[in-house]
Amino acid sequence: MIDFSGKRGLVLGVGNQRSIAWAVVERLHQQGAELGLTFLRDPKGRFEANVRKLGEQTNATLIAECDVASDESIEALIKQVDEQWGELDFLVHSLAYADTQDLSKPFSETLRDGFNKAMEISAYSLLPLAKGVIPMMRKRGGGSIVSMSFIGSTLAVPNYNVMGPAKAALESCTRYLARELGPENIRINSLSPGAIRTLSSAGIKDISEMIRVAGEHSAMKRTATQAEVANTAAFLLSDAASGITGQLIYVDCGYSIMAN
Repeated sequence: MIDFSGKRGLVLGVGNQRSIAWAVVERLHQQGAELGLTFLRDPKGRFEANVRKLGEQTNATLIAECDVASDESIEALIKQVDEQWGELDFLVHSLAYADTQDLSKPFSETLRDGFNKAMEISAYSLLPLAKGVIPMMRKRGGGSIVSMSFIGSTLAVPNYNVMGPAKAALESCTRYLARELGPENIRINSLSPGAIRTLSSAGIKDISEMIRVAGEHSAMKRTATQAEVANTAAFLLSDAASGITGQLIYVDCGYSIMAN
């Protein structure tokens, strides 16, 4: 049995109840974890309100603002976590962003700023977050980090465009961090869920068609659920996966192994 009793962790990327990150939070809460959540401030305060409401449902003891496009915001988050908890067992990076225009136009027309922004938020942000939590994980004798990717990192998925290279970079960052942090018993892995309807995926053109095709062509003839992704994330974050690091795990009902 996976047990998170007495363990603390930070989850970034909860947007609403359809978020993969929220499914992870629910599963970790059910298994006894003490949780911290983050939100990105928006003019109407909707994200903060959503996260605080969901945080109440899972007894989150830390809720903080964090804009991963800002070094100062990341540093403020790490400081708050360190002052409140001092130690940390796990981190979940479930973040991705690309300008809508860069998802709808031909890939060759991606703007320089849009490319850089997608890379910065979706991939680079893992590095300063990992750097910030390493000292707190050392105090626990190790820890685990999980990030969220997508098969568009290796396959040219229609309308995924700039997010494909961003996810490929995220996976590469995961491997290099695994090599660096392994001697300190800090593990880091990436999950690659199949096509799932979430707040983020709603910005991808023809996402409904993508989900339909993924279901038809997967080995199990369906797409994975948020709960199934959350179960795998909980496993990788737990001591049950103590020998696994630097890996990309597909949770896509076998879509990734099928020939077209």
